[in-house]
Amino acid sequence: MNGKSTIVRHSLSEIKAKRERGKDRTSADAPEAESLGAAFWNSARVVMPQVKTSVHLRLDSDVVEWFKERGKGHLTRMNAVLRAYVEAQKHSA
Repeated sequence: MNGKSTIVRHSLSEIKAKRERGKDRTSADAPEAESLGAAFWNSARVVMPQVKTSVHLRLDSDVVEWFKERGKGHLTRMNAVLRAYVEAQKHSA
């Protein structure tokens, strides 16, 4: 990463103004917080993202190109493939 934070904070009034302008990126089918009910909030938990480790890795060029051809996020997809492999190995042991 370039060191810049991708976290953006908005006040409730700013979010409402964005919605009125049609600039809100919230999915149209996302539930309203009030509609989730007490059972949801009673069992809700905070999940912190896992810390990433930066590595230098030599890969076959054709493998990297295959992932890059599928567009932006190729490193994230590579990580997802490795994670799926790790999870499968954990369950087969």
